Amino acid sequence: MVISTEPAWGDAVEQFVKEYEDAVVYADMDQETVLHEGRARVLGNGWVELPTGRLLSPDAVHHIDTRTG
Repeated sequence: MVISTEPAWGDAVEQFVKEYEDAVVYADMDQETVLHEGRARVLGNGWVELPTGRLLSPDAVHHIDTRTG
């Protein structure tokens, strides 16, 4: 039996990642609770990765608005 050391999904997972250069991550619909401002990555599993390496749960994030400037 041969077992690969490569992940089964390979690079396919990266196709589901969204990166935002300038965004605001909100915890509520009314946009009163800001969880993060700046760069953010939404991973394929719904978690939001911040530049510090911290992850925000999909349950904690209501929505993300992008800013253009």
